[in-house]
Amino acid sequence: MIRTRILDLPVQCATHAHAQHQLIVGLDGCADFEVMGQGGAVSRLHACLVPGHEAHAFSGRGSNHMLILDLATDASTGPVLAKDELSRLFDKPRFIRLDQHVQGLLDFAAHELAGPAEHHGSLNWHLGGVLLHTLHDRLFSRSTQIRQYPGFDLSRIDAYIHQRLDQPVSVADMAAQVHISPSHFHALFKQRAGQSPHQYLLNARVDEAVRLICRSSLPLLEVATRCGFSSQSALTHAVRQRCGQTPGKLRVAGRQ
Repeated sequence: MIRTRILDLPVQCATHAHAQHQLIVGLDGCADFEVMGQGGAVSRLHACLVPGHEAHAFSGRGSNHMLILDLATDASTGPVLAKDELSRLFDKPRFIRLDQHVQGLLDFAAHELAGPAEHHGSLNWHLGGVLLHTLHDRLFSRSTQIRQYPGFDLSRIDAYIHQRLDQPVSVADMAAQVHISPSHFHALFKQRAGQSPHQYLLNARVDEAVRLICRSSLPLLEVATRCGFSSQSALTHAVRQRCGQTPGKLRVAGRQ
C-alpha cells in the first residue's frame, strides 16, 4: 500500500522511526535528513529514501513543503510489494539526485494532491507508484546502467568541487580527477549523475549557498563569493530558481 501526502517539516530537529519505507522529496524549500549515519539535503533536486524501522532525524530549512510517500512493509497495513520489486529501493538509505523528468512528475503530483482530499484515494497509489517505479528504473534498469570504468568515482569529483566552490571549475578539471578525456567524460558523467557536469556544479554551489544562508550570518555578498557566484544578483537568481524564495526571505524563514 502506498500513501502519498504533502507536509511542512518543522525547523526544530526531530527523530522518529516507523514500519513503513518512506520517500521524501522537496516540492518547495529544503530539509535536512540523517539516516544510519548518512546525511543529506532534500529539495526539488534531491530525494531521500528511508528504509522501514530505521530511526531518522530531520529538520526543515525554514518554510518548506515535502512530498512524502509511505510504502507498507507489513501485510497487516495493506498490500506489500514483492521483495524483488520496489522494496529493493529501500535496502539501504539513499540520497538521490533527481533529473528534470522526475521533477516534472513531482509538479504534476503536487498539482493533483492540492485538490479536494476526497479524491486522493486512488490517486495516492497511482502517483506514488509512478514515482517509485521511475526512481527504481533510474537506479536499477540495465538499459540505464553504464559500464564500470576504473577510477570513475563520483565521490572524488564531489570532493574536488566542494574544495573549489569559490573558484572556476571546468569540465576538463573534473575529467582530470578520474583520468577520462573531457569529451568522453561529459556523456559518461550525465549518464552516471542524471545531469550535465555544469548543472551538477551549479547544484553544488546552490546547496552550499542555501546552507550558509540558513545556518550563518554571513553577508549575502560573502555567501555569493564563497560559493562561486559572480555577483549577489546571480546568487539570488539561482536560489530563487531552486527554492522559490530569495536568499533574504530564506534566511528570515530559517530563523523563525
